[in-house]
Amino acid sequence: MPEATPAQRIAQFATEFRLAEVPEAVRLRAKLHILDGLGLGLASTVQTYGRSAVEGVTAMGGTGDCSVIGHRARLAPRDAALVNAILIHGLDFDDTHLASIIHPTCTSLPVALALGETLGASGKDLLAAFLAGAETGIRIGLAVDGGFHHVGYHATGVVSHFASAVTAGRLLGLSPEQITAAQGITGSTASGIQVFLEEGAWTKRFHPGWGAVAGITAAYLARSGFKGPTRPYEGKFGLFDTHLHGEATKLAPLSDDLGQVWHFGETALKPYPVCHFIHGCADAAIDLHAEIGSAKIVKVDAFLAQPTLHIIAEPAEAKERPTTDYEAKFSAQFVVAYCLLRGRFGLPDLLPEALADAEVRDLALRVKCHEDPDTAFPTFFSGGVTVTLDDGRVLNRHVRVNSGAGERAMDAGAVADKFLASASLAIPATQAERIRDAVLALEEVTAAELMALLRAE
Repeated sequence: MPEATPAQRIAQFATEFRLAEVPEAVRLRAKLHILDGLGLGLASTVQTYGRSAVEGVTAMGGTGDCSVIGHRARLAPRDAALVNAILIHGLDFDDTHLASIIHPTCTSLPVALALGETLGASGKDLLAAFLAGAETGIRIGLAVDGGFHHVGYHATGVVSHFASAVTAGRLLGLSPEQITAAQGITGSTASGIQVFLEEGAWTKRFHPGWGAVAGITAAYLARSGFKGPTRPYEGKFGLFDTHLHGEATKLAPLSDDLGQVWHFGETALKPYPVCHFIHGCADAAIDLHAEIGSAKIVKVDAFLAQPTLHIIAEPAEAKERPTTDYEAKFSAQFVVAYCLLRGRFGLPDLLPEALADAEVRDLALRVKCHEDPDTAFPTFFSGGVTVTLDDGRVLNRHVRVNSGAGERAMDAGAVADKFLASASLAIPATQAERIRDAVLALEEVTAAELMALLRAE
């Protein structure tokens, strides 16, 4: 009998594990990450891209039973998952598994919410399906070791197709053979190009949404007997062969120790609404803010992991002059300048008046980015800042473990505070508190009850 393929092993894992077998710490982190994602989804409803997403999808016609975060609209499962994924990922303030360089929550939560509601799933079923999909996405990211980013793909956009298919398969009660087929089917849709970086376009926000649509489609096709390849990852002309152009891959992380080792538990939550690659530098700059005092900054050198420079620091001429909030999120120069001068970086610091801050914009032109020789990337998104002042002082700070990661992970209280701050941009505090309580007690509520709380009152 031939050895099982990685897709077959993932499918076996997704059908067999029971929520009670998942370590308690991982179950708690999963609920905290769901809470974080829902808060960001609510915050996105007041953003222009959020309104465009809802209007665009509803304009295609068709209604259903699935709720849209922060809206009264009820859509079909695929449409609801598409919109909710855009909302959850839209602010780029969502979680990151640092080693795999993906945003796990937005790869599986939108499908878990949509299908969980339409299928009448329990909160336990929703949580298990979410974990199955998120763990799958993380393991694909680990297998390619940053390779998707190296060749111009948005890794979350690619892996969300597979994660969504596994999430949907778990909720639909598919067999291992059917979940294998679903992965094979969605291998033909997996994409997500990073050209949005050139001009701050909105397509990155769309990527996990399209993955959700593809994953649900693939799962239903597989349930009806539609055949997909069993080697969508490692096969000739499979994902790794076609997408990575010779970049090294490792098959072992795809399926080794599935159900025994939960990489999801290592996922970091963001304290700043900017690209996670910049977080170490942001920490360092905020730490230096108080020391600068009234002195004038003459020169700034920022140190970041070399594999990330082409995303957050190059071309320098463009990164030094962001024109939109999305360009600013991916500009190490702007973020470091803002943190040095203002000592913070939150959602309000991406508003038009903050982006137009003349002092920050002037300093951003003088932030020069370099390879960090002391980086712990990809284990952590380290960063360092050296500031030369007009009084002759030279200040240095290097952060090896970025805030929100490792021993600096956000605890339950910090996550709840972030959720309430995000949600308060769109809904009353009383509604936000009910959502918080429901998510933290997810095993005791149904998917439909949770989604009812998330709809506009």
